[in-house]
Amino acid sequence: MPASKSFTTLRHGGAAFALGSALALAANAALAADPIKVGLALDISGPFAAGGAETRDAINLAVKLLDGKLGGYPAEFLQADTAGSPDQAKQVVDRFIQQNKIDFFTGPTPSNVALAVGPALFAAKVPFITSNPGPSQYAGAQCNPFFFGQSYQNDTWDEAAGQWATDKGLKTSFIVAPNYPAGRDHLTGYKRLYKGEVVAEVYTKVGQLDYAAELAQIRAAKPQAVYFFLPGAMGINFIKQFVAAGLSRDIQLVTGPASADEDTIAAVGEPMLGLFSTSQYSHDVPNPANQKFVAEFRKAYKRYPTFYAAQAYDAILAMDAAARDTKGNVKDKAAVLKALKAANFQSIRGPFKYGNNNFPIQDYYLRVIGKDAAGNITNKTLSTPLKGYQDAYHQLCKMK
Repeated sequence: MPASKSFTTLRHGGAAFALGSALALAANAALAADPIKVGLALDISGPFAAGGAETRDAINLAVKLLDGKLGGYPAEFLQADTAGSPDQAKQVVDRFIQQNKIDFFTGPTPSNVALAVGPALFAAKVPFITSNPGPSQYAGAQCNPFFFGQSYQNDTWDEAAGQWATDKGLKTSFIVAPNYPAGRDHLTGYKRLYKGEVVAEVYTKVGQLDYAAELAQIRAAKPQAVYFFLPGAMGINFIKQFVAAGLSRDIQLVTGPASADEDTIAAVGEPMLGLFSTSQYSHDVPNPANQKFVAEFRKAYKRYPTFYAAQAYDAILAMDAAARDTKGNVKDKAAVLKALKAANFQSIRGPFKYGNNNFPIQDYYLRVIGKDAAGNITNKTLSTPLKGYQDAYHQLCKMK
């Protein structure tokens, strides 16, 4: 059944799941005592399915730990698979707004989906707390008080990578990403702080899995570094093919967490060893909130969480804090926006604050993939190339 025709409602006492039509859900909701309603547009299928699954699992964990409530008040969580499709996502969001009367929204993985659904959410005055995408448009001239880019702005971890590559003395870089808004943002970020020469900037098809042509270009260009943004299966295949072609012997491979986190490591294995990445999150960040989250996530799912999971968990915590601080009156939009802006919760990333454009001012870490004491292949945090960093687009935002 198409994602726009069915979705899941997550409720607690224990986590019970019921599938049904939008009309049935609306009828059931009418029987409840005005629960706070959260729309979750998740990419469980399609090219961004790996990130969508991590997002779903972290949201389910957060909801379980909060006993199915937000701020201590009853809540209803409506989950729909949007398959990374802007058109499907728009159908889902229209239903969330018109039939389910949602109070908060989060979930989609890619930036093109965020850009597609934003206008309807903003017109309906529904806060969009992003669990991943941070398009430059919403950070700059199209910033909106109802959009909270609480994860990161797309360019930023790439800026950290560009800064690290410059500090390491890598003089030439070949850069590659899919041809969609986030891909362009991420490569723009790398170029912004990288002081060496970019010998080639290549954009591939979204969902591409064969990189023979690009690897031939890399071999001919002979760069010192390859920086790539290829999330999900795209990155898995690129890394496998890059290492199998023998290019890793002479070229430093650098990326962000979308191709260097625990989901990619599990799929690729040994070829990931020695890969450097930058990220605003790492599972070994030593703060109590993160240590609790990692322990609960590993207990529930028998694996380390990725940055997708971390951001989704934080998105639910942000809603929880807003519901608590407004005493459950989430229909008071001004009060909700004020509460969200305050970020009055213990982020698992550590301290951060929102800039004028509602994007976080936060640290970005350098990580390397190696083996832990138990022999597991995983990330280890090495340093912080950018501290308390604010994205480059905030000056274009007219919000104060």
